[in-house]
Amino acid sequence: MARLTLKTARRIALTAGAAAVALSLAACAGGSGDTGSGSTTGSGGSEAADYGDLNLQLSWIKNEEFAGEFFADSNGYYDEAGFSEVVMTAGPSTGTAELLSGSADVALSDSVSVGTVVANEEAPLKIIGATFQANPFTILSLADGGNIATPEDMIGKRIGVQASNSSLFTALLAANDIDESELTIVPVDYDPSVLVNGDVDGFVAYVTNEAITVSMQGIETTTLNFADNGLPFVAETVTVTDQTIAENREMLKAFLVAEIKGWTDQLADPEEGARLAVEEYGVDLDLEMEKAIAGSEAQNELAVSADTEEGGLFVITEELQEQTVATLKAVGLDLEASDLFDLSLLAEVYEENPDLIDYAG
Repeated sequence: MARLTLKTARRIALTAGAAAVALSLAACAGGSGDTGSGSTTGSGGSEAADYGDLNLQLSWIKNEEFAGEFFADSNGYYDEAGFSEVVMTAGPSTGTAELLSGSADVALSDSVSVGTVVANEEAPLKIIGATFQANPFTILSLADGGNIATPEDMIGKRIGVQASNSSLFTALLAANDIDESELTIVPVDYDPSVLVNGDVDGFVAYVTNEAITVSMQGIETTTLNFADNGLPFVAETVTVTDQTIAENREMLKAFLVAEIKGWTDQLADPEEGARLAVEEYGVDLDLEMEKAIAGSEAQNELAVSADTEEGGLFVITEELQEQTVATLKAVGLDLEASDLFDLSLLAEVYEENPDLIDYAG
């Protein structure tokens, strides 16, 4: 599960020493270099860009969830954008700690995880785009078991929650006026066998991952999607530090161009995206091709919307930003959209590369 979500370290300790960390972020940014690298942007310009290496923190293991990134790498879009290499570090992780320490230049995370550290710790982070227009989180249950179809159905039940998703689950409860004392939270990992075996009645899952795993066993399931039950927020967010935006703006725009191209390929050929995960980038994980294809196809549905058809992939409209912020405020995180989002880079990318908007063309 990617946990795009509130995976590792719910709170990042930003003490006096964090100020020094923030000042050193650019210097630690894995060879990204500055904007004076002889190119106006990775998306164009008379001279070739040279941004060196970029360290990308993934939110989950190297499965089909990152097929767009695999396409961008294998089809040379990162190279074209001016990167010597994009080093993909597998999660699970929210990426916030890595960004703040300088070990990652860009992290694929989620708006709740990022919003938590921005609101509670004043972390200098911004979301500059999002792969998923709707988050994939769900409470998975067996139709002939817990059969959790509404938030109230969780009351009195045993819900398996991973440590990395504990904050997100707490947010779901708060958004639906359910106290933790009204149910039993069972610490679990990401293996849904605990649900199949009856150890829990519900299980925090991805509709693009564990829900498919269980259904492929011929078991009828019920899902309670977070996005439809008080927690609409963007996921698989492209997250960076404020300092990187200020000092490496053109590098980030070049990265976005490559990402858009990679995800355009993924939308056109989800089976190839699955193959890249199974046979190349996640070859050591013993991924199942059938499940990878199903997940690849399912996540494509999350990546597109009426908004992306009009404005291009990765867009987060003002309305969706406000919905996300409203979700955060409902669970006690006091933020404005401007505290969490900076979509100006993506706007510039599409202004400079209008052909990228038509990803279905």
